[in-house]
Amino acid sequence: MFRTAVRFQERCHSSETTQMQTNPSGRWVLAAATIGVSAAVLVACGGGDHRPLPIVDSPPAAATRPVADTRTLSNRADLISDGDALVEIVVPNGTDSSGLNVSVDGRDVTSAFAKGSDRRITGLIAGLAIGNNVVVAKTKGTRAAKLTITNVSRGGPVFSGAQPTPFVCATPTPARASGNNPATNASGLSTAATDAQCNIATETKLWYKTNVAGCNPGLPDPSPSVLPTATNPPQTGTPPANPCFKPYTVGTTPADLAMTTTDNGATVPYIVRVERGTMNRGLYDIAVLFDPSKSWSANSAQPQWNGKVLYQFGASTGQPRRQLRPAPSWTDDRSLSRGYLVVQNSMTDSLQNSNRVMMTETVMMMKEHIIDTYGSIKFTMGSGCSGGSINSHMNMSIAPNLIDGFTVSCAFPDSETTGIEVGDCVTLVEAYQKPAWLNLMAANFQTQAQINAKKAAINGHEDQTAYHGWMNLFGSNAKAGNYFARTIPPANNATGVIVQSATETNNCQLPASQVYDAVTNPTGPRCNAWSWAESIFGKANATQANDTRDNVGVQYGLKALRNGSITAEEFVTLNEIVGGVDRDSNLMANRNSADTALAPGSFLTGIHHVRSFAIRDRLDRDAGGHDNQVMWRFGLSGFIVPPGTMASDAFLTMDKWLTNLKADTSTAAIEQKVKSSKPAEAFDYCVLSTDAAQSTKVTDKSTCDADPLLNPESSPRQVAGGPRAEDILKCQLKAIDPADYAPVTLTGGQLGRLQAVFPTGVCDWSKPGVSQQAAVSPLTFKSGPGGQAMPQAPSAVAAE
Repeated sequence: MFRTAVRFQERCHSSETTQMQTNPSGRWVLAAATIGVSAAVLVACGGGDHRPLPIVDSPPAAATRPVADTRTLSNRADLISDGDALVEIVVPNGTDSSGLNVSVDGRDVTSAFAKGSDRRITGLIAGLAIGNNVVVAKTKGTRAAKLTITNVSRGGPVFSGAQPTPFVCATPTPARASGNNPATNASGLSTAATDAQCNIATETKLWYKTNVAGCNPGLPDPSPSVLPTATNPPQTGTPPANPCFKPYTVGTTPADLAMTTTDNGATVPYIVRVERGTMNRGLYDIAVLFDPSKSWSANSAQPQWNGKVLYQFGASTGQPRRQLRPAPSWTDDRSLSRGYLVVQNSMTDSLQNSNRVMMTETVMMMKEHIIDTYGSIKFTMGSGCSGGSINSHMNMSIAPNLIDGFTVSCAFPDSETTGIEVGDCVTLVEAYQKPAWLNLMAANFQTQAQINAKKAAINGHEDQTAYHGWMNLFGSNAKAGNYFARTIPPANNATGVIVQSATETNNCQLPASQVYDAVTNPTGPRCNAWSWAESIFGKANATQANDTRDNVGVQYGLKALRNGSITAEEFVTLNEIVGGVDRDSNLMANRNSADTALAPGSFLTGIHHVRSFAIRDRLDRDAGGHDNQVMWRFGLSGFIVPPGTMASDAFLTMDKWLTNLKADTSTAAIEQKVKSSKPAEAFDYCVLSTDAAQSTKVTDKSTCDADPLLNPESSPRQVAGGPRAEDILKCQLKAIDPADYAPVTLTGGQLGRLQAVFPTGVCDWSKPGVSQQAAVSPLTFKSGPGGQAMPQAPSAVAAE
């Protein structure tokens, strides 16, 4: 089922300060909108502040002591990267601004500054040293002001903590696997990395869009897919036949050159400049309409750019130790043709980086680079599916100012609570193949259809095959070392019989000898998400990261028992055999128990989003309504690809919403601005699975919910009695109460067996999770795991 959410997060900033709205209970108010096609989230933030993270500026200098205030425009002054920063010198009104002098650690950089038509004095300071740089500025009419800019390499990190190693850099063409070295991926660049952080020299290329109908929108210069074990890797990728984008030679006018008219009214040749480089160890592409006969700078952007940015987040999830090009393609005609700048980075692809803080840091660094290179950003819209949805949601949670709104498909809220269901999937699918369950089914003469109906009732899904998909795609993602994947092939969908691969692999994409092994290499790099994000979660011991997984007290199948879908004996047996997994993700008889020292940090770093339907519940509860939320739904065309023009409609609706909000210069509260900026076409609807044309918008919720492909499904935790929010990582416990199983009566023997399974009690879902708390953002992990609140941003002070 595909659901789109136009989500609105009511954490806002003005041009000068960060504002957070709380509800009476003290929790942060999160507004979310679900446009059925994808989740389009709009941060309720107005004004023209384009700085990526919240900035708290000091009060202006007293009128009796005017200073030439100095401000960084592309980011906070203490979060600068890549050796340059766009800076503004602010001279008080009525004060002489002539005689400007600007220096960095005594180096004169005055020539980098100029006064624009808006009378603002700005300039790009380049050549910043790693560490602190003191900028001093003054004019004839002002005293000198100084600002300390802290700069890090474009390889990062800025605030996400120590980067995991080893990490294998991409190469101009793939290199073969040899000894302890895996095969490398192709970078799409012509030179090699210059350091261990995989920094590679930036390159640009020009492409033009053909006007030939039916062209292929695929990436025109793909790199080959290279297995880490390849000893003879392919050297080139296969470009699409009849590509929409072709190489452009300056000074020529190809016969098939298309024209396009942007949303700011500029009609231009459809020529695109693609910048490719590295940032925070990821490879990136930036694409925008370009006139090769004219210059472009941060202070003088070419007019065909409308100032809008589309940030594409990649799907899936993973944590390989090999640098790779980004998964999304910059060839997005819907946005490029209208004048958007399109950007992606492999470290913001969930498949390449499951550390959501590092992902957010990468977005921040990319936006800073865009502002330094291309100019001020009007707003940034995100997009993505699955893991791209997770990144969109978590980005807004970890650093609310980076993305202003987003449209996502196959919506998932965050990695940790989504991982709850993945973990339950693995243990349940394995439990269904254990002798105790199989023997019980046989003893009761259950048909395969009856058995599968029981599985579906326990899993909370339409049928048992949904969990086969989870198992096959992500069941092994938490493996710490080398493993043999266990999957359910399509031929076994009816029985659920698991097949184990004969080929050993690991999630690091490193040679087997180089990764963790409990016996032969216990200190080797561990390949699961918690170890990849060790700088965030911290360590449980010398070699293992803290782990969020927990199913202590979870009574699987509780609601299925109550409604008669399974028997009391089946319920008890299932909970006896389901067990859990150890830190290496090997099955064990005991339940999982999360590291309690980790739980608070997990919530602080942004685990507070919920699935699309639960978002509305939270809005109604915490914000008193959901006027800023829209949900569109469909199911006939599958989970990912929306029907007809729905995806384009979602993009255009979010564009209009953000544009309207930007245009609202009233003094109304930001929450009111978000609601009043809502376009008329932003309303809830679904297209029924019985609608062959998928064109009729149905607005009656009950009709939509009655459609089996549109009705919101459940999960094992919800069937176990948990909330639809599914945001409890570790539940609080209570004593077993026989009344909880009514109308079913368990025997004394069955209750005794449950007591043995749950010696410390069962989940009390009426209470919040252990250490569950409101998210805090932004945090810095420079000083270690767990994070600390970012201090007030540095501001200029009088230098004399």
